[in-house]
Amino acid sequence: MNEYEVWFEEFRKSNHFNFLQKKPIAYFSIEYALSDLLPTYAGGLGVLAGDYVRELNDQQIPSIAVGLFYQNKYGVQDIPHQKSNYVPLSPQEQGLKPVVDENNNSIIVEVPIQDHQVFVKAWVWQNNSIPVYLLDTDVEENSHIDRQIVYQLYDGDKETRLKQEMILGIGGFRLLEKLNIQPSLYHMNEGHSAMLYLEIVRHEMQKRKIGFKDALTLSTHHVVFTNHTLVSSGNEVFSNELFNFLLSRYSAEIEVPITDILELGTIQESNSFSMSLLSLRLAGKINAVSQLHAKEAEKSWAGYSFDSVTNGIYLPTWDKVSDNDVIGSHAQNKKKLLDYIKKETGQVWGENDLIIGWARRMVRYKRPLSILGDVNRLKQLATDKTPIRIVMAGIAHQSDDDGRDMIEQIKGIMKNELLNSAVFLNDYNITVSGMLTTGSDIWLNTPVVGSEACGTSGMKASLNGTLALSTKDGWIYEVDTSQIGWDIDTNSVEKSILDVLQYDILPKYYSEDKSSWETLMKNSRGLILSKFSTTRMLKEYFEKLYIPTLITSYTHYSS
Repeated sequence: MNEYEVWFEEFRKSNHFNFLQKKPIAYFSIEYALSDLLPTYAGGLGVLAGDYVRELNDQQIPSIAVGLFYQNKYGVQDIPHQKSNYVPLSPQEQGLKPVVDENNNSIIVEVPIQDHQVFVKAWVWQNNSIPVYLLDTDVEENSHIDRQIVYQLYDGDKETRLKQEMILGIGGFRLLEKLNIQPSLYHMNEGHSAMLYLEIVRHEMQKRKIGFKDALTLSTHHVVFTNHTLVSSGNEVFSNELFNFLLSRYSAEIEVPITDILELGTIQESNSFSMSLLSLRLAGKINAVSQLHAKEAEKSWAGYSFDSVTNGIYLPTWDKVSDNDVIGSHAQNKKKLLDYIKKETGQVWGENDLIIGWARRMVRYKRPLSILGDVNRLKQLATDKTPIRIVMAGIAHQSDDDGRDMIEQIKGIMKNELLNSAVFLNDYNITVSGMLTTGSDIWLNTPVVGSEACGTSGMKASLNGTLALSTKDGWIYEVDTSQIGWDIDTNSVEKSILDVLQYDILPKYYSEDKSSWETLMKNSRGLILSKFSTTRMLKEYFEKLYIPTLITSYTHYSS
């Protein structure tokens, strides 16, 4: 039993734990990576949420989670002119159960949107995790348009996106009311669930017979907000006109003027409403997900103080090697990856060839084309004696032309310049991600420093003996990279990658003496096991955010 598990063993004997048994933690996120069968995630935010709900379950923390049920898969594969292997399954086939009352009837909640009520049902996932309730508008009483509100994660239409976030925040709170679940604190995983805050305020107003402004003050005592990204695409902004249009009925229902609600999230000297700003203004506790991210967040959001809780990974999901034989286990994982590459692409690579892996959402700040920037030099470095194999994977939002263009550029370069030494894997999912992080020799990570919040895929790779080749962003900022791999100069990323390959990686990897490479592999695994698990992360959430919030809640609930 490690130090973190000992901490939780003691915590389960505490008054804080006893309080949670009566009033649990409610975790809200717009995406969760729970299974390859469930199209409920797009990238790192969802994978983190999936890991987190499993860790909460392992530590027996009284808690529930709330999200949305999507009928179709996120990503570029869903564009009509492109081939897709995805076939939607029924909720039951995906491992979900309907949320029903004592008479086995579906529990339905109503969310006022625009000028009418939208009916919402729910499904629950509880496979090696706390209960995760997924809200669904595909209800017979709804119009066709309303039944499609949560058709797909991160819908490209702004109106639909805001409706989704209303369903998540408002509908999620009302579902918990129907289930008679009374949380002591609400943890919002990114600002997509910020509408939840309005429901907490509404509840306080009705319970205590107080006005809007007084309820605002009381409600901050219950809310923890985690910010995951500083880039604009990750921070939802809607026009005040759209916000006014869709929330007018809700405003009337809770008897709060829409102008008062708009004030909470309106960006100064603009006509835009920011979900992140709403979350920052009203949360009692705020955190970023790495030390560097916290520093950058305080620059971006002047006047707000961010605690730092660096993300971790759920070890039972991602650990595919043996402590007794890290080298041999990694070799077996590499063979599985090579077999998959052969099956999917026809490429046959040697088991001793150097494999460089890269897999992310396709967004510009992650710089996916970096290793392909000087193809001629790359080909010169890759000789018969020192072959270099590159495997990449990723998805782009269906409305993200730039992301889709980058994928096509990558595929074009691979086909025309690197036909036998580079592949792009389609249908990126949890399983493919696992094979890439465990089977690659090098995990390439190229974001602009200060842009990547944490970068947990690198943790998964290091856990399994894959060495890091990364800019000093996210969690890598917190470690001595020389003990687990190599740094990349963020200001000359294309040249730096090839320089490190030429002068450090290739000589070390293809040396007859493998001891120094194997030492790095073992160092990498040891670092993740000791410092970057979700067990450590959850402990820090309790110490820095949850317990202070619970202490406030004691006073609040006794008043």
